[in-house]
Amino acid sequence: MRLAIVNGPNLNLLGEREPGVYGNTGFDAFLQTLRERFPGIDLSVYQSNVEGEIINHLHALRHLTDGIVINPGGYSHTSVAIADALKTMTCPCIEVHISQVHAREDFRQTLITARSCQGVISGFGLEGYAMAIGYLVAHPVQPVAHS
Repeated sequence: MRLAIVNGPNLNLLGEREPGVYGNTGFDAFLQTLRERFPGIDLSVYQSNVEGEIINHLHALRHLTDGIVINPGGYSHTSVAIADALKTMTCPCIEVHISQVHAREDFRQTLITARSCQGVISGFGLEGYAMAIGYLVAHPVQPVAHS
């Protein structure tokens, strides 16, 4: 099974940026934990601070992966374009937020991109990524034809 994690803006600073909200662990360190917990999964990771690059990457993944775990970061509240790109996916997409967005500022409670995803996991820290992967593994859909 091939799964892709797509991280949006500022998630390259996990472990440094607002540790009271996002924790002290960087994503690279947590990625090692994910790979140990899901050894049979071909797990790719992509991060960009640029909206268009995220869209281009999603387009490239359309027929190459069996599921996507996406944390659009701040774009989840603003990006109709990423939401539209997610609608074109041929596999399930799960949106993840490290913080509990519904307990934060009002503007963070509108998730434009979530409408294009199968589900949303919010407020469980980095563990939300593992929860999303666990769901995709336990509920596989028809495999995507890989080239």
